[in-house]
Amino acid sequence: MTTTPAEERLAGRRVELEAWIARAAGAAAVTLRDAKPLKGGAIQENWLVALEIGGGPFAGRQELVLRTDAPSSVEASLSRAQEFRLLRAAAAVGVTVPEPLWLCEDRGVLGRPFYLMRRLAGTAAGFRLAKDPSLGGDRAQLAERLGRELARIHSITPGSPAARELAFLATPRPSPALAAVARYRAWLDALGIADPALEWSLRWAERNAPPAGALVLTHQDFRTGNYMVDGQGLTGILDWEFCAWGDPLTDIGWFTAKCWRFGRVELEAGGIAPRADFYRGYEAESGRRIEAAVVAYWEVMAHLRWAVIALQQGARYWQHGEPSLEAALTGRIAPELILEALRATAPGSEE
Repeated sequence: MTTTPAEERLAGRRVELEAWIARAAGAAAVTLRDAKPLKGGAIQENWLVALEIGGGPFAGRQELVLRTDAPSSVEASLSRAQEFRLLRAAAAVGVTVPEPLWLCEDRGVLGRPFYLMRRLAGTAAGFRLAKDPSLGGDRAQLAERLGRELARIHSITPGSPAARELAFLATPRPSPALAAVARYRAWLDALGIADPALEWSLRWAERNAPPAGALVLTHQDFRTGNYMVDGQGLTGILDWEFCAWGDPLTDIGWFTAKCWRFGRVELEAGGIAPRADFYRGYEAESGRRIEAAVVAYWEVMAHLRWAVIALQQGARYWQHGEPSLEAALTGRIAPELILEALRATAPGSEE
């Protein structure tokens, strides 16, 4: 059986990894029994590691997830150390997340930073969840639960106790919307791609930007495909690498955008339920009323952001020669995302 370079790298650092985990876990010894790469690691590598821990509070067999950098990333991705601190902040306010256990910033162990967290049961596959009603339990309850989870994330604000370790997050200026438009333009300039339709849509977003309001912690990738479910319901929220201070409706527009419904366009809440179920949970938990017009703006921005990211991913293949079929195919979806933004902003559109 052939092994990948990533598997060879992990195997070559086994002794260093076992020793480091033993120190972090307060154990006499740790044996790495197995390590399997998990799917969905286009930007980060995720490994399911089976450990035998001798002594200390974690004694016994443990199955954990090790998360580290993939060879390529996107510009907006936070570091693993920052992501680890975000997980701790979210857990502190009651968000359902994988328990963050240990962070390693010593590159002498694996050659790059990593952290270990508890393994969650279930699946996160967006297409499976949208098409298989046996997953996630009652869908109305699942959507409402997700609304409540997002409201708890948004309860973290600059200066709040849970934000003590989040000083690395910058304040978006002059507003979250205008800062996002400037960021997407900068990404396009870096790619050297000229796309009149995308530029026109960004100009629309600039001219129609909502005013700056109160800042909250935004997940920035809160969508179907980034939470885990089993047969009963939600088991955890994943992928915290894009978090930022921002407008809370950024996350709501990302979750409800058509591009993240996985073909179930009639189910506006992430392809799993009507929008009202998701809104009900969010409003009940947060005490804030959702403004439909502002959500519509952020749905347009969701398509523009995803289009630029798709172009960035495609450039990994087309410009830099990275042999990734996933990156090449992702780059191909940008036109349909731009078309959706144009439809939403056209004169006479429903929005």
